[in-house]
This record gives sequence, C-alpha cells and structure tokens, in this order.
Amino acid sequence: MDKIIVYVDDADHAQQLLAPLAAKEPAHQRHWVLVACAPRMTHRVSKWVSHSARESWRNKWADKLFAQIIPGAGLQPSQVTTVLAKIPLAELTEQLQSQTQHACGRPAQVLDARKPRMGTEAQIGVNASAERPSPPSSWPGVLGSVLAGCSTLWALALD
Repeated sequence: MDKIIVYVDDADHAQQLLAPLAAKEPAHQRHWVLVACAPRMTHRVSKWVSHSARESWRNKWADKLFAQIIPGAGLQPSQVTTVLAKIPLAELTEQLQSQTQHACGRPAQVLDARKPRMGTEAQIGVNASAERPSPPSSWPGVLGSVLAGCSTLWALALD
C-alpha cells in the first residue's frame, strides 16, 4: 500500500489537487496522511488568549478542514490519517517518513497542497536563502529623472 503525505491549509485548493489523484487508482491501494497546517497567530495574541484556547482553536480548525476535504476530494475515511502540524514541516516530514519506512519499507510520497501565498513559493525542506530575490526595479529612479527633466524644461519655457 502506498502512503501519500499531503500538507493542506485550504479545503477548496486541496480538493482541486486531491480529487484527480484519488480518482486515478482504487482507494484500497493508497493511504493518505493529511497534515493540517494551521494559520499562524501573531505573538501578541498571547496577551488575550491562553495557550489552551489557542490549541483548542487549532484543533477545531483542523477538524473542520478535514471534514471538508475528505468527502470533497472523494477520499475514503478508512484510508485517511489526520495530523495537525505542531512542529516545523521539515521535522514533521522526517518523522512521518521514518514511520512509513519502518512500516512499509519504502518512503511515502509528499504532496504540498497548501494554498500558495502571494509572491512566494511554498516548498518543504528547501533552504529559503538558496533562492535569491530579484533585484529591485529601476523604474523609480527613471521616473524621478524624467519628472525632474520635464520640470526643468517647463521652468525654462516659462522664462
């Protein structure tokens, strides 16, 4: 039986990615490990909300997410294991891979079905410093020069 580890944070986006995969092969040949990646809370939230209340909210959020994804993607509940990510994803991936390798003898496939953030690529286990950001645009400097030149010409034309 193949195991597939899937990281999710949005039900609609995950259903779009998982439905074709779930329909591809019979359900008894795959076991899905759905990992919920809850939204981050600011560090200032601890002033108003206790740790147990935050954990309770995260658990309820994950249960609601799984309740939407499992039937919506056409997955069998008996073939799904749900996990709530409480540690960094790189560490969690290593733990899940070692459990899978111990049980099945081969590593599980990993699928990142999280909704991409604007302007960034979500990648698991990739050093973010390896990718260099593009240099800033030179348009602000060009625009300033053009405006300065136009205002100079305008001043000369008025004289």
